[in-house]
Amino acid sequence: MTEIAAPRVDEALFEEVFGAAPRTSAWAFGRVNLIGEHTDYNGGFVLPALIPQSTVATLTPRGDRDVRVWSRELSLGSSVEMYTLGTERPRRTWVDYVQGVTAALAKAGHEIAGFDLALASDVPLGSGLSSSAALEVALLRALRTAFGLPIDDLDIARLGRAAETDFVGAPVGIMDQMASSLAQPGVALFIDTRTLATEPVALPDGTALAVINSGVAHNHAHGDYRTRRAECERAASILGVTELRDVGPDDLDRLASLPSPLDRRARHVVTENQRVLDAVAAMRAGDARALGALFTASHLSQRDDYECSVPEVDELVEIARREGSVLGARLTGGGFGGSVVALAWEADAGPAAERIAREYERAVGRQPTILVP
Repeated sequence: MTEIAAPRVDEALFEEVFGAAPRTSAWAFGRVNLIGEHTDYNGGFVLPALIPQSTVATLTPRGDRDVRVWSRELSLGSSVEMYTLGTERPRRTWVDYVQGVTAALAKAGHEIAGFDLALASDVPLGSGLSSSAALEVALLRALRTAFGLPIDDLDIARLGRAAETDFVGAPVGIMDQMASSLAQPGVALFIDTRTLATEPVALPDGTALAVINSGVAHNHAHGDYRTRRAECERAASILGVTELRDVGPDDLDRLASLPSPLDRRARHVVTENQRVLDAVAAMRAGDARALGALFTASHLSQRDDYECSVPEVDELVEIARREGSVLGARLTGGGFGGSVVALAWEADAGPAAERIAREYERAVGRQPTILVP
């Protein structure tokens, strides 16, 4: 997998904005989900890995309860956003992710003072690569250091998810925050989202990932993503189970009793959970072709049963699959836009990604971005 280096921290820029040098900084990487889409909020299995793009949080504690936030990538113009701890209220802007973190810390009983914060990120927004979780985890890591908070990496994942679900209002599972907080560069992280057990798993020898952003952005705080989660909850209720995790491949016949489209939504989750387990087995066995076939089967299930893809992403996947060095490709992330991940032979992964991107731009008229390798 692609080597990942620590990002550069621009302390001079922080001092230019806030008039003093920063006290601490921390970062978190974005993630690509190899397989296991829409299974995390159903108590299932996922298999994410880190990507080189990251978010850096640089801050200095203040002597009051004010929080001042600035970001070159996220701010409109050069203005510094500001709020006071304890008065967090949604603004429907990116600052809500910062407010969500401080609100989650307060709810969990952790006391902090105000702070000046600069955020820098090259994780593309709306790309399906967990830009929001990278922000939350980077900020929580910086706050842990600055204020000596007694929280471990799993606590950080839980607090980040609480910020996003309870404050921002995006009904996400815990995969993104666990990946950003717990995964290590160079290997995938197999996660059981019910027990939160994790295990590192390496790609088969001789293979590499290609991750290409389609240029079609999504938003998990509203719309179809929220609808899909509600459909899963309704399907589980009708089936009499706590979560769709409790339905296995041997129970697929039961899904026929569900009304449309709940039968298809549940079928995706049940079969996708099994695909994650099969993917981990293929990776342990070094079976690259089996893993690639699972990638492709996952995409078809997302497209047809979960209906969370879009025509541009489908075209990007098809172009990738026509590449001789590509073993499989799929939509990654929550869907309704975002990025594609492809498994390719390592020797040709970079050139193949460039060919795929050029053909995609010719076919659909959108500018893609190659993020890995």
